[in-house]
Amino acid sequence: MAHDDVYPVSLNCGDCPIRHRAVCARCETDEIDELESIKYYRSFEAGQTIIWSGDKMDFVASVVSGIATLTQTLEDGRTQMVGLLLPSDFVGRPGRDAAAYNVTATTDILMCCFRRKPFEEMMERTPHIAQRLLQMTLDELDAAREWMLLLGRKTAREKIASLLSIVARRDASIKMRMTTGRMTFDLPLTREAMADYLGLTLETVSRQISALKRDGVIELAGKRHVTVPDMDRLLIEAGDDSDGGLLV
Repeated sequence: MAHDDVYPVSLNCGDCPIRHRAVCARCETDEIDELESIKYYRSFEAGQTIIWSGDKMDFVASVVSGIATLTQTLEDGRTQMVGLLLPSDFVGRPGRDAAAYNVTATTDILMCCFRRKPFEEMMERTPHIAQRLLQMTLDELDAAREWMLLLGRKTAREKIASLLSIVARRDASIKMRMTTGRMTFDLPLTREAMADYLGLTLETVSRQISALKRDGVIELAGKRHVTVPDMDRLLIEAGDDSDGGLLV
């Protein structure tokens, strides 16, 4: 495991920005107090490997801020990015000793970690945690299936629009804002990272972002600050539907 820093400031669970989406979202006060006793924070810099595939994992964690990538390396050294970890996503699998994928910090990242064994024991006697983790696992399965469609069938323009909509909706969900109308967010991925994740060239990513900007689908301030004037239009560009509600 790469070198990391134990985060020096202990966040209060009641003030946690991801509390309403995290694995502890349904916990009662006494359950939160028990989680407090087994949690600690770790921060990683952009580019650091958080976990190598096959590493023994002595913790599970929620992403508090930042983004990480999940990758798998083939025997010949080729690497495929297979997923993104966004704020509130869960890292690790209770009952599994070793990591299934490499986890790399794409941006500076803060993780709320729980010692794995105590967390597993608590999960067995705390339905609120087990139920929430099951829901999150099923959501992750749905996202993986949608990503298979994106990579296999969508055009380059639709891929870029899809990724922008994923980040925008998660940002709105964390901030508990509606996912309709005008939305503004900071894109945490470089264009190089977007190209790697989407299976596109850097030139294609830049060209498609410029085209979306030219067509009024997005507005840019610098390379990272994105405004979506009409979220429904972005979802149409992505080939997706929108129910106009709050992403949960």
